[in-house]
Amino acid sequence: MNDTVDLLINARWIAPVEPADSVLEHHAVAVRAGRIVDLLPQREARQRYHATREVELPTHLLIPGMVNLHAHAAMNLMRGIADDLPLMRWLQEAIWPTEARHASTTFVRDGTRLAAAEMLRGGVTTCNDMYFHPEAAAEAFAEMGMRAVVGMVMIDFPTAYASDPDDYLRKGLRARDQWTSHPLLDFSIAPHAPYTVSDASFERTRAIADELELPIHIHVHETQQEIADAIAAHGCRPLSRLARLGMLGENTIAVHAVHLDDADLALLTRHDCSVAHCPTSNMKLGSGIAPVPRLLSAGLRVGLGTDGAASNNRLDMFHEMRHAALLAKAAALDPTAVPAHAALRMATLDGARALGLDERIGSIAKGKCADLCAVDLGDPLCQPCFDPVSHLVYVAGREHVSHVWVNGETRVDKGAPLLHINDIELLRLTSVWQTRFGN
Repeated sequence: MNDTVDLLINARWIAPVEPADSVLEHHAVAVRAGRIVDLLPQREARQRYHATREVELPTHLLIPGMVNLHAHAAMNLMRGIADDLPLMRWLQEAIWPTEARHASTTFVRDGTRLAAAEMLRGGVTTCNDMYFHPEAAAEAFAEMGMRAVVGMVMIDFPTAYASDPDDYLRKGLRARDQWTSHPLLDFSIAPHAPYTVSDASFERTRAIADELELPIHIHVHETQQEIADAIAAHGCRPLSRLARLGMLGENTIAVHAVHLDDADLALLTRHDCSVAHCPTSNMKLGSGIAPVPRLLSAGLRVGLGTDGAASNNRLDMFHEMRHAALLAKAAALDPTAVPAHAALRMATLDGARALGLDERIGSIAKGKCADLCAVDLGDPLCQPCFDPVSHLVYVAGREHVSHVWVNGETRVDKGAPLLHINDIELLRLTSVWQTRFGN
C-alpha cells in the first residue's frame, strides 16, 4: 500500500546541497506535515507514495529555500532614498534623519511586508533581520508566512524607538516573549556595531545571548574608517575589542567583515564565528571586497546577505550569489575561487548553519523543513543548459523562480505569489510612505 504524503515534487534536477556538489536528475521530494520525508527517483516515488498534490517541474532546478543572512527588511520603504554616498555620509545625512522622523511600528510592519514579498518571490525563505520595532517585523513575517530570525537591535544612543540600551533590550525581549512560540520565528540579539555600542552594553548583550542561547548579529569591519576610528578610540581594532569583551563565539555573525588582517582572521577562526558576506552592498557603498576565499579556506561559515534595500537596492539573492562568485575570482585572480556550488551553499546551508538552524533548513534532506525553491531553466535565455547549478549562479535570475514553499506551504506558484497581501495593497503602502517622506 502506498504511503500518503501531502506533496510530491518531481523535478528535472535537484541540488540538495548535501552531499556537497551533488545534482540529482529526475528525482522527487516527498513532503508530509511540512517536512521532507523522502528524496528518491521519480519512478520509485510514484510507486511508494500517494500524494494529495503532485507538482511537475520538467525544466526546473529545485534548491533549498535561500537564507538571507543579513537584512534590514523595513528599509525597503527607503529604497533609493540616498544613493552613491559613502557609508557614514549615507547614515548621518540620509538614513538616520529619515528614521528619526518616520521609523514607527507601522513603518516597520509595512516595510517588512514589502521586503518579505520581494524575498519570497525571489526564492528566499529565511531572513536574518535587524531593525527597530522587532515586534512589528515579527508580525509582518508571520503574516507573510516567511521564516525569519528577528534581531533585537541595540545601540547606545536614543532613537524614536528606544531611549537607552536598557530600553532597547527590554523592548526586544518583550517582542521575543510575545512571538517565541511561533513555528517560523526565531530571535537574535543585534548590537548594531562597535562604533555605536559601549563596552558595558556589549557585556550585557553577551550575558543575554549566553542565557537565552541566541545568535549575536553585528556589523563589523565594514570600512577602513571604522577601523581607524576604533584604534583611535579604543587602542585596538574592533574585532580585538569584541574578543576582549567575550563577544566572539560560534553564535556570532560578523556582518560584512571586509577589512581583515591576519590577526582578525585568526580571531574569527579561533572563536568559530560566522560571516555574513554582503557583496552588492559593499560594492555600492564603496566599502571594499571581503576576503571570502581566505575565510572559506580557514573553515569559517560564510553566508550571503543583501543588506537593506536602501544600500543595495534589491533583496535579490541571485545577485548576491553571482557577485560573491565573481568578486572572489577577480580579487584572487583565480577563476576557481568560489565556484557555483560554493555560492549556492553560501546562499543556503552556510547561512542556516550561521543561524544554528541547519538541522531544520538549508539543504534538501529527510527530516528537514520543506523550505524549497524551484527555478525554471526552460527559458530560451537559459539554453542550452549543460550544468544547472552553474546556470543558477551565472545565468538565471529571480524572475525564473516558479515555485516557493515554506514549511511545505506554497508561497509562490508558477511565478504568482500566494500571499496575504496583494500587489495593489503593496503599491498603496509604498505610495503612502513615499508621500510622507516628501513632506
